[in-house]
Amino acid sequence: MRTLAATLAVAASIALGACAGGSGGSSGRTETFEPLFNGFTLHDWVKRGGNAEFVVERPNPLKPAVIVGRTAPNTENTFLCTEREYADFVLEVEFLVHPELNSGVQFRSRSDPAYRDGRVHGYQAEIDPSARAWTGGIYDEGRRGWLADLSANPDARAAFRQNEWNHMRVEAVGTRIRTWINGVPAADLTDGMTRSGFIALQVHGVGDRTDPLEVRFRNVRIREVRGD
Repeated sequence: MRTLAATLAVAASIALGACAGGSGGSSGRTETFEPLFNGFTLHDWVKRGGNAEFVVERPNPLKPAVIVGRTAPNTENTFLCTEREYADFVLEVEFLVHPELNSGVQFRSRSDPAYRDGRVHGYQAEIDPSARAWTGGIYDEGRRGWLADLSANPDARAAFRQNEWNHMRVEAVGTRIRTWINGVPAADLTDGMTRSGFIALQVHGVGDRTDPLEVRFRNVRIREVRGD
């Protein structure tokens, strides 16, 4: 089984790396990505914050494995964070979120013991399935709040697909940060407060609600930008 798992992991990595970035921002060029999730374990990730659960599901061996984030009552926001930090990059992820659960994708984020007892803080590409529909907006988690909402971008608000898989793209190069949702430009921000940090998947706190709500992530991949 170990040999088969390794073979499948290599195949998944090659398939992801060979994909072209056709969901906004690539200017038509072919992009080579590295998967952040090996499809089997969360070995290169660490959980921070609350007590929500993150598990790996692979219901069909012919389809991408999924990271499932599941809420827990009476706990703060929970984050599944990469062990590595990243500076300039293009990040892509697909997600499927419960209509009543707020979530997001952290990037250039940090957890420092000297800052609010290690609270995760930094940029977040919002996942907002509510009627407000600010998915793709940029929020500064644990710090300054909204930096670039979608109140003036009706096209991006309409791009989110409820109860379906959605595609998010984040480009963070230098001080410019841009996002796309399902290929539609969402936020475009210039901000240099934090220039590097980890990437994280968020499960938002739900107060005392006991029925578990889920957000699912797949095809989490990155292309680091080094002067190109």
